[in-house]
Amino acid sequence: MQSNPALKKDILKSKVMGHRGAALLAPENTLASLQAAAATGVKWVEIDVYLIDKGGLIIFHDDTLERCTNGSGLTRETDPLVASMLDAGAWFGDQFKGELVPTLIEALDCIQALGLGLNLEIKHDAADVENIVPTVLDTLKEYWVDNDKLLISSFNHSALKMVFELDPQRHLGQLYEVVPEDWLAQLEQIHGYSVNCDYAQLTQQQAQAIKAQGYKLMCYTANDVDAVAEHWHWGMDMVITDDPSLFASLI
Repeated sequence: MQSNPALKKDILKSKVMGHRGAALLAPENTLASLQAAAATGVKWVEIDVYLIDKGGLIIFHDDTLERCTNGSGLTRETDPLVASMLDAGAWFGDQFKGELVPTLIEALDCIQALGLGLNLEIKHDAADVENIVPTVLDTLKEYWVDNDKLLISSFNHSALKMVFELDPQRHLGQLYEVVPEDWLAQLEQIHGYSVNCDYAQLTQQQAQAIKAQGYKLMCYTANDVDAVAEHWHWGMDMVITDDPSLFASLI
Protein backbone atom coordinates (compact mmCIF):
# COMPACT_ATOMS: atom_id res chain seq x y z
CA MET A 1 0.00 0.00 0.00
CA GLN A 2 1.38 3.39 -0.94
CA SER A 3 1.73 6.05 1.70
CA ASN A 4 0.33 9.54 1.45
CA PRO A 5 2.66 12.00 3.18
CA ALA A 6 -0.04 14.64 2.96
CA LEU A 7 -1.92 12.72 5.64
CA LYS A 8 0.94 13.20 8.10
CA LYS A 9 0.52 16.20 10.36
CA ASP A 10 2.97 18.98 9.50
CA ILE A 11 5.18 19.15 12.58
CA LEU A 12 7.98 21.36 11.28
CA LYS A 13 7.31 24.91 12.42
CA SER A 14 10.73 26.38 11.65
CA LYS A 15 13.52 26.16 9.10
CA VAL A 16 16.57 25.50 11.27
CA MET A 17 17.61 22.50 13.36
CA GLY A 18 20.63 22.18 15.63
CA HIS A 19 22.89 19.21 14.84
CA ARG A 20 23.83 17.06 17.84
CA GLY A 21 22.49 19.95 19.85
CA ALA A 22 24.78 22.69 18.61
CA ALA A 23 28.02 20.87 17.89
CA LEU A 24 30.09 23.97 17.09
CA LEU A 25 29.03 25.75 20.27
CA ALA A 26 29.40 22.99 22.86
CA PRO A 27 30.45 19.33 23.00
CA GLU A 28 28.11 17.39 20.74
CA ASN A 29 25.29 15.26 22.09
CA THR A 30 25.56 16.63 25.63
CA LEU A 31 23.11 18.56 27.76
CA ALA A 32 25.40 21.58 27.38
CA SER A 33 25.01 21.32 23.62
CA LEU A 34 21.23 21.19 23.91
CA GLN A 35 21.28 24.27 26.13
CA ALA A 36 23.60 26.07 23.71
CA ALA A 37 21.22 25.29 20.87
CA ALA A 38 18.24 26.61 22.80
CA ALA A 39 20.15 29.80 23.54
CA THR A 40 20.31 30.56 19.81
CA GLY A 41 16.52 30.52 19.63
CA VAL A 42 16.34 27.41 17.45
CA LYS A 43 13.18 25.34 17.93
CA TRP A 44 14.44 21.88 16.92
CA VAL A 45 17.51 19.78 17.71
CA GLU A 46 18.90 16.51 16.41
CA ILE A 47 20.68 13.98 18.63
CA ASP A 48 21.90 10.40 18.22
CA VAL A 49 20.76 7.48 20.36
CA TYR A 50 23.05 4.48 20.78
CA LEU A 51 22.32 1.13 22.43
CA ILE A 52 25.07 0.02 24.80
CA ASP A 53 25.63 -2.94 27.11
CA LYS A 54 22.77 -4.20 29.28
CA GLY A 55 20.18 -2.39 27.17
CA GLY A 56 21.35 1.10 28.07
CA LEU A 57 20.53 4.01 25.78
CA ILE A 58 22.94 6.93 25.61
CA ILE A 59 23.19 10.02 23.44
CA PHE A 60 26.29 9.35 21.38
CA HIS A 61 27.35 9.29 17.75
CA ASP A 62 30.50 7.26 17.24
CA ASP A 63 31.11 3.51 17.24
CA THR A 64 34.04 4.08 19.59
CA LEU A 65 34.48 6.29 22.64
CA GLU A 66 37.82 7.95 21.91
CA ARG A 67 36.91 11.05 19.88
CA CYS A 68 34.41 12.61 22.26
CA THR A 69 35.24 11.16 25.69
CA ASN A 70 38.14 10.17 27.91
CA GLY A 71 37.15 6.53 27.47
CA SER A 72 38.19 3.89 24.96
CA GLY A 73 36.68 0.88 23.26
CA LEU A 74 33.51 0.06 21.40
CA THR A 75 30.50 2.13 22.35
CA ARG A 76 28.10 -0.81 22.14
CA GLU A 77 30.17 -2.81 24.66
CA THR A 78 30.28 -0.02 27.24
CA ASP A 79 28.66 -0.72 30.58
CA PRO A 80 26.04 1.90 31.52
CA LEU A 81 27.84 2.64 34.80
CA VAL A 82 31.09 3.26 32.93
CA ALA A 83 29.27 5.42 30.38
CA SER A 84 27.78 7.52 33.17
CA MET A 85 31.25 8.48 34.41
CA LEU A 86 32.86 9.40 31.09
CA ASP A 87 33.97 12.98 30.52
CA ALA A 88 32.34 14.08 27.27
CA GLY A 89 33.31 17.74 27.47
CA ALA A 90 37.03 18.19 28.12
CA TRP A 91 37.96 17.40 24.51
CA PHE A 92 35.93 20.40 23.37
CA GLY A 93 37.26 22.92 25.89
CA ASP A 94 38.29 23.32 29.51
CA GLN A 95 35.04 25.09 30.35
CA PHE A 96 33.16 21.88 29.52
CA LYS A 97 35.35 19.56 31.56
CA GLY A 98 33.15 17.14 33.49
CA GLU A 99 30.25 17.29 31.04
CA LEU A 100 28.74 13.82 30.98
CA VAL A 101 27.34 11.51 28.32
CA PRO A 102 23.58 11.79 28.85
CA THR A 103 21.18 8.90 28.86
CA LEU A 104 18.25 9.09 26.49
CA ILE A 105 15.94 9.79 29.41
CA GLU A 106 18.12 12.67 30.61
CA ALA A 107 18.19 14.15 27.13
CA LEU A 108 14.43 13.83 26.69
CA ASP A 109 13.84 15.59 29.99
CA CYS A 110 16.25 18.39 29.06
CA ILE A 111 14.84 18.91 25.57
CA GLN A 112 11.28 19.10 26.83
CA ALA A 113 12.26 21.49 29.62
CA LEU A 114 13.82 23.72 26.95
CA GLY A 115 10.65 23.54 24.85
CA LEU A 116 12.39 22.09 21.81
CA GLY A 117 11.33 19.67 19.11
CA LEU A 118 13.44 16.55 18.68
CA ASN A 119 14.85 14.70 15.70
CA LEU A 120 16.07 11.46 17.28
CA GLU A 121 18.47 9.54 15.07
CA ILE A 122 18.69 5.82 15.74
CA LYS A 123 22.29 4.92 15.06
CA HIS A 124 22.44 2.37 12.28
CA ASP A 125 25.75 0.97 13.54
CA ALA A 126 24.54 0.40 17.07
CA ALA A 127 23.55 -3.05 18.32
CA ASP A 128 21.03 -4.91 16.24
CA VAL A 129 17.80 -3.26 15.17
CA GLU A 130 15.58 -5.77 16.93
CA ASN A 131 16.96 -4.64 20.28
CA ILE A 132 17.34 -0.89 19.88
CA VAL A 133 14.02 -0.03 18.22
CA PRO A 134 11.64 -1.47 20.86
CA THR A 135 13.81 -0.09 23.65
CA VAL A 136 13.79 3.40 22.15
CA LEU A 137 10.05 3.31 21.52
CA ASP A 138 9.30 2.13 25.05
CA THR A 139 11.40 4.98 26.44
CA LEU A 140 9.70 7.55 24.22
CA LYS A 141 6.25 6.34 25.22
CA GLU A 142 7.11 6.81 28.88
CA TYR A 143 9.18 9.98 28.80
CA TRP A 144 8.24 12.01 25.70
CA VAL A 145 4.97 13.94 25.89
CA ASP A 146 4.29 15.77 22.61
CA ASN A 147 4.51 13.52 19.55
CA ASP A 148 3.96 16.55 17.32
CA LYS A 149 7.46 17.65 18.34
CA LEU A 150 9.19 14.36 17.56
CA LEU A 151 10.78 12.99 14.40
CA ILE A 152 12.56 9.62 14.38
CA SER A 153 15.26 9.22 11.76
CA SER A 154 17.89 6.70 10.72
CA PHE A 155 20.14 5.68 7.86
CA ASN A 156 18.99 2.14 8.59
CA HIS A 157 15.83 1.51 6.60
CA SER A 158 15.15 -1.69 8.54
CA ALA A 159 15.11 0.29 11.77
CA LEU A 160 12.52 2.69 10.40
CA LYS A 161 10.44 -0.18 9.04
CA MET A 162 10.36 -1.67 12.52
CA VAL A 163 9.39 1.68 14.06
CA PHE A 164 6.51 1.91 11.59
CA GLU A 165 5.39 -1.65 12.30
CA LEU A 166 5.42 -1.11 16.07
CA ASP A 167 4.14 2.47 16.15
CA PRO A 168 2.73 3.58 12.76
CA GLN A 169 1.74 7.06 13.94
CA ARG A 170 5.34 8.21 14.33
CA HIS A 171 6.83 10.78 11.99
CA LEU A 172 9.81 9.14 10.27
CA GLY A 173 12.73 10.65 8.40
CA GLN A 174 14.84 8.49 6.09
CA LEU A 175 18.48 9.53 6.17
CA TYR A 176 20.74 9.36 3.13
CA GLU A 177 24.18 10.53 2.20
CA VAL A 178 23.30 10.12 -1.46
CA VAL A 179 19.61 9.86 -2.32
CA PRO A 180 19.20 6.48 -4.09
CA GLU A 181 17.07 5.77 -7.14
CA ASP A 182 14.58 3.79 -5.05
CA TRP A 183 14.10 6.47 -2.40
CA LEU A 184 10.37 6.77 -3.10
CA ALA A 185 9.76 3.05 -2.60
CA GLN A 186 11.63 3.23 0.69
CA LEU A 187 9.62 6.22 1.91
CA GLU A 188 6.37 4.54 0.94
CA GLN A 189 7.31 1.40 2.88
CA ILE A 190 7.65 3.36 6.12
CA HIS A 191 4.93 5.93 5.41
CA GLY A 192 7.71 8.46 5.80
CA TYR A 193 7.47 12.13 6.61
CA SER A 194 10.81 13.45 5.38
CA VAL A 195 13.95 12.81 3.39
CA ASN A 196 17.00 13.89 5.39
CA CYS A 197 20.07 14.08 3.18
CA ASP A 198 23.52 15.56 2.66
CA TYR A 199 23.07 18.98 1.07
CA ALA A 200 26.36 18.61 -0.81
CA GLN A 201 25.22 15.39 -2.52
CA LEU A 202 21.68 16.53 -3.35
CA THR A 203 20.75 17.57 -6.87
CA GLN A 204 18.05 20.01 -7.86
CA GLN A 205 16.25 17.25 -9.75
CA GLN A 206 16.18 15.04 -6.65
CA ALA A 207 14.97 17.87 -4.45
CA GLN A 208 12.15 18.73 -6.79
CA ALA A 209 11.12 15.07 -7.06
CA ILE A 210 11.02 14.71 -3.28
CA LYS A 211 8.89 17.82 -2.92
CA ALA A 212 6.61 16.79 -5.80
CA GLN A 213 5.78 13.59 -3.90
CA GLY A 214 4.79 15.60 -0.82
CA TYR A 215 7.70 14.80 1.48
CA LYS A 216 9.57 17.25 3.67
CA LEU A 217 13.18 17.86 2.68
CA MET A 218 15.80 18.35 5.38
CA CYS A 219 19.47 18.87 4.56
CA TYR A 220 22.54 18.31 6.75
CA THR A 221 25.11 19.52 7.87
CA ALA A 222 25.40 23.09 6.63
CA ASN A 223 27.69 25.48 8.48
CA ASP A 224 27.83 28.04 5.70
CA VAL A 225 24.75 30.05 4.77
CA ASP A 226 25.87 30.46 1.17
CA ALA A 227 26.40 26.71 0.74
CA VAL A 228 22.67 26.06 0.90
CA ALA A 229 21.38 29.31 -0.57
CA GLU A 230 20.15 27.59 -3.73
CA HIS A 231 18.68 24.68 -1.80
CA TRP A 232 15.92 26.91 -0.44
CA HIS A 233 14.88 27.59 -4.02
CA TRP A 234 14.87 23.86 -4.67
CA GLY A 235 12.31 23.40 -1.90
CA MET A 236 14.42 22.57 1.15
CA ASP A 237 12.22 22.81 4.25
CA MET A 238 14.84 22.72 6.98
CA VAL A 239 18.60 23.05 7.32
CA ILE A 240 20.49 21.05 9.94
CA THR A 241 23.52 22.90 11.26
CA ASP A 242 26.17 22.69 13.97
CA ASP A 243 25.65 26.40 14.71
CA PRO A 244 22.03 27.56 14.46
CA SER A 245 23.07 31.16 15.04
CA LEU A 246 24.50 31.20 11.51
CA PHE A 247 20.91 31.05 10.28
CA ALA A 248 19.56 33.50 12.86
CA SER A 249 17.43 35.32 10.30
CA LEU A 250 15.49 32.10 9.69
CA ILE A 251 14.93 31.12 13.31
